[in-house]
Parts: sequence; C-alpha cells; structure tokens
Amino acid sequence: MLDPAAPHLVVNSRTLFFSWVPADPDAVAALVPAGLRPRPDRQVFLNQYVVDDETQTSGFGAYSLTYLGVSLMDVDAPGGLSPGGWWTHYVASSRVVRDYATARGAPTFAGQTRIEADGEALFSETEIDGTPLVRARCRVGQTGHLISSGHHRYFTNRNGQLLSSVYPYVAEPVAPFEIESVEFLPGHPMYALRPANPLIIGFGYYSPRSSFAYPGGLTVYPGGGMPEPARQVHQVPASLARSGLPSGS
Repeated sequence: MLDPAAPHLVVNSRTLFFSWVPADPDAVAALVPAGLRPRPDRQVFLNQYVVDDETQTSGFGAYSLTYLGVSLMDVDAPGGLSPGGWWTHYVASSRVVRDYATARGAPTFAGQTRIEADGEALFSETEIDGTPLVRARCRVGQTGHLISSGHHRYFTNRNGQLLSSVYPYVAEPVAPFEIESVEFLPGHPMYALRPANPLIIGFGYYSPRSSFAYPGGLTVYPGGGMPEPARQVHQVPASLARSGLPSGS
C-alpha cells in the first residue's frame, strides 16, 4: 500500500470536469456534513478522467477515476477562483488508488470510467460492478494557445475529522466545448446528485492533457492560513500549441 502521507503526481490525463444544478437540492444538501455549507444553488461537480499509461503517474500506474461532490461556501481554493468541494463518491479502477484515497478519507468505490472521442463528439461513462451509472455527451474542439491552472480544494472525513487538501492542476482545455446531456441511472445512491431538467451547467471543460498533484499533507479543518494567489488562464507558446494529440506531438 502506498503511504497516504506521500505526495503523488499525475500528468496528461484525459479529463472531463463540469458542474450542474441538481434536480433534488434537498437531497444534495443532506450529503454535506456539519461544519460545511453547500452553495445556495446546491451545485454538484463531476470529474471523470483516464490515465492511459503507468508512465503518467509517480506510482499509481494506469487507472480511471470519477469523483462527484457538492460545491461549498466560504472555503474556496487558493486564489478564490474555485469553490471548495465535499467528495460524496470516488470511483477508481485501481485498488492501489482506492487504498491510497481511502486512507485520506475519500468515499471510495471500485468501478471503471471511460472517455471516448469521435471527431467533435465526446462520450463518457462511469460504471460500478458492471452497471453504468453516469453518462455524459459533449461537443468538443481542439486545444490551442490557452491553458488553465490553479488549485482545487476538497474535503473528506477520516475517523470523524474533516480534512482539507489543496490540489494544484494545469490543464489544456479544448474550444469550443459544450455539454449536450448528462444521464444518471437509478440504482445507486449517487442518483441523488442527478441534474435538473432542463440541464443548467455551472462550469466545465474537457482537456486531453490535464495534470495535477495529490499534496503530501492533509489539514484538519478548520485551520490554515491565507490563500496564495492562483493563476487561472495563460498563453501557451505558439511552438507548443497542439491539437488533442498526446503531449509532445
């Protein structure tokens, strides 16, 4: 088992990340523990990503992962550009990743995530025990000269303590990008997080190259100092601008 206190790096994962207003705001709010406050609109977020090769991680190997959660008030990530989030479900294909995340308080499940692109059409699906539970369909373009970077802040519960961690990331989003549909299939508790109809998207992007780090330490909440400024959007040098091909192409 990997040491849960050790930091880890993941580079160039294929990542679909977005949020929505839920169909059942009260059910979403009920998932948030005392000490944390959901946003007034009870916004839910979903991150589905695939790490295709073991050389893209510092020790996890190749794997796929989906996490869902509830966006929070008054606990923004450094820079104040991203709200903090409470993880409700953490679905990983790798036992190594699940054990590492469980030791950090994540609510882990064994399951698979796939992301498939066919021209401008992108399809993603998360399943547990062979049963599809979440599906999304998007229209996507190509990466260009812009990158997005900064931090996310996520909360977990370990042995009755709320833990906070800040995750730095750098992503190369495609443009244009549009969420066409999000489907939750009944039969699992994550159905409580399903989106409203009509679909109301909060934020979102798809990146064929998204990199991030698991920090080396966890902070017991409340605590911590003033956040550092975070950069959100930058220019990529023209010599490095690429389409959705693997990094370095």
